Amino acid sequence: MNSSLLSVQDIKPLAGYVLVEPAEAEAQTATGIILPSSSEEKPQHGTVLACGAEVQVDGVKIACPVKKGDQVLYKKWGGNEIKVGDTEYQLLKFEDILATIG
Repeated sequence: MNSSLLSVQDIKPLAGYVLVEPAEAEAQTATGIILPSSSEEKPQHGTVLACGAEVQVDGVKIACPVKKGDQVLYKKWGGNEIKVGDTEYQLLKFEDILATIG
């Protein structure tokens, strides 16, 4: 599929998954030092764009723990990056989400 024809609204996470738009990487430290783009660490937080249906694990139904618009923290190595146009998104399993912010 040509990702240039795909829009983020076309992506519907399957059961047990959440689509998150990561926050912008900070290019400046708290003390004002400007960081080169090669040293930027990818953020581990972002905004929920879409949620998949509940998933069944060992006979127990688990509903999505977040909702569209929530700000979340997620595992550093969790999920899968997907690129739509020039923007990268994270497709995370429910268990990769660690907390909500705010």
